[in-house]
Amino acid sequence: MEKLYFIAISPPRKIIDEVRIFKEDFAQQYNNSKALKNEAHITLLPPFSRNTESESDITEAFRKIDTDVTPFEIVLDGFGSFPNPKHPVIFVKPETNSALEDLHLRVQHQFNFNKRSFNPHITVGYRDLSFENYLKAWEIYKNKAYKTKFTVDKIILFRHDGKWIPIDEKTLNLF
Repeated sequence: MEKLYFIAISPPRKIIDEVRIFKEDFAQQYNNSKALKNEAHITLLPPFSRNTESESDITEAFRKIDTDVTPFEIVLDGFGSFPNPKHPVIFVKPETNSALEDLHLRVQHQFNFNKRSFNPHITVGYRDLSFENYLKAWEIYKNKAYKTKFTVDKIILFRHDGKWIPIDEKTLNLF
């Protein structure tokens, strides 16, 4: 049986809850309820499909990711968007961060079948967000203030079982 997997950074519960308030606003004001299905995260490796018989290979590859790096801080500052007319997205924007870029490259090195550009973000509105509602929401969110920070000290491997569940994690540690 095929399942979807992805690798991400999860912020602390406080930030997940704060982002959920924005997602609830999108559901109520902009007819965008699908964003409520997923908790806040920064994707390091986008979802990919594999047979569950290969799950041990996936977890083994995940464990081989070089995470010998010092935990680092990510600053989230305001909102950004991908104004694609068919699939617009509004997100919480992290400041440019070389440690985050490096961590992404370490994940890509181990999972080199899924090479895409890396645009780190925490999604707020997407999927069932119409372009018309995207434009309305972006008028509000492009200048909306939201600033916080958190320390990245682990990465998480998720599997989709009706919803995304964590199945493994790796701590960042430089000794």
